[in-house]
Amino acid sequence: FSLHPKTVCSSLSGLCALLLAACGGRADVYTTTASGDKLFEHVEAELRTTTDAEPTKERMVLHPEKRLQPVYGFGAAITGSTCYNLLKMTDEDRERLLQECFSPEGMNFSFIRVSIGASDFSLDEYTCCDREGIEFFELHEYDRRDLLPVLRRILEINPKVRIVGSPWSCPKWMKIGYDNDEPLDSWTDGRLNPKYYDDYAEYFVRWIGEMESEGIPIYAVTVQNEPLNRGNSMSLYMGWEQQRDFIRDHLGPQFAADGIDTKIWLFDHNYNYDDIAAEQDYPLHILADPEAAKYVAGTAWHNYGGRPSTLDGVREAYPDKEIFFTEASIGTWNYDFGKCVVEDFASIFIGTLDRGGRGVTLWNLVLDDKGAPNRPKGCRTCYGAIEISAADYSYDSLLRKSHYYDIAHCSKVIDPDAARIGSDRQLPRGVEMVAFVNPDGSFAAVGVNRTETERTVAVVGPKRTFDLVLPARSVASARWSE
Repeated sequence: FSLHPKTVCSSLSGLCALLLAACGGRADVYTTTASGDKLFEHVEAELRTTTDAEPTKERMVLHPEKRLQPVYGFGAAITGSTCYNLLKMTDEDRERLLQECFSPEGMNFSFIRVSIGASDFSLDEYTCCDREGIEFFELHEYDRRDLLPVLRRILEINPKVRIVGSPWSCPKWMKIGYDNDEPLDSWTDGRLNPKYYDDYAEYFVRWIGEMESEGIPIYAVTVQNEPLNRGNSMSLYMGWEQQRDFIRDHLGPQFAADGIDTKIWLFDHNYNYDDIAAEQDYPLHILADPEAAKYVAGTAWHNYGGRPSTLDGVREAYPDKEIFFTEASIGTWNYDFGKCVVEDFASIFIGTLDRGGRGVTLWNLVLDDKGAPNRPKGCRTCYGAIEISAADYSYDSLLRKSHYYDIAHCSKVIDPDAARIGSDRQLPRGVEMVAFVNPDGSFAAVGVNRTETERTVAVVGPKRTFDLVLPARSVASARWSE
């Protein structure tokens, strides 16, 4: 693959500028094919004057005056396992990888998800308050040793990176049985005891405060990772009524009282609500309560069940609430590079963005070639977006999998706080595209071709147009200035 090159004209810079102006400039285009013959291949496409462009049926005409949702960013989870693998690398190799992923001159990853306490990709099961009593809250030693240094370096490389935190479980002393009120000493099951709602709200406040005191600002939190999952290595069942009450009467008021401006996103689970009849339309029930909804910025989603069309009803009912995709994984059960790079881009990235979504984070950034470290009862067959050899943890051993390229195709051309813009799309069969304007005024477009035939789409801006070539079964992204 190749990173964005900088054209250096040195003493001929003035002449270069004149030549580029005369020919209309260039669009930077990046292409990845399912066959793997192109892996983020960079080419420049000639920009033509829009008024001189030949009419074509297969085109996307941009309307930058029609600003749709803002876009916050794209990235992956910095789990305990990711940190472990990064810190096994030499300082030089780790720096090289972090620069590649997060530097604006590299792939410009711009959003990170972290667990509040441990997840199924940590070195142990723990929360930030395993000793009974909220007064004993403290960041775990693994987070201080591994997570904080990695996050600090990422923010030094790219200060525009935003972070969302998600808890996998409350402390065990806050748990009771799913079907009864008996205390439950388990990481993998149970629900939050209502008598500890205030303590758990304080838990969030203290976590945000501790992270920010360590130089790690927290942009958003989700109330509970996968609240309908009772079988993870760490999990907490939280039906919609319980989450509504917790947000409305405890977490939201606690944030307001303490002046916490970190956003609250609810749900953080699958499109199909895990096929639980009583939990269908989970976020809609909570948002229907105005006292709860006033504290909620938006909803977060996973794709381990159902289809992204679920987002249509959420956006229609509550267009003022944000939508963010927070987790998807690849692994031995589904991985085929060609299929995943194309279909995941269509479903997760375009499927979210075209429905008002404001960004995407995928699951582990880095796992080793055994899918590790991982936890018993967690996912033992997952792949990271990047795979590293456990034999030497070297930069040269890195294998960039489909999720790496999917993230990069968006993060490279769409800056944080860009806006999706309206467009008239007359696209070939099997092609999907969306367009954006960046804060610096440049334009971006991302597209996928799900067919076996090369397609060409005329991308028509207010002043300039160019032809975006999408090879058979490919992902392409472009950035240009008019």
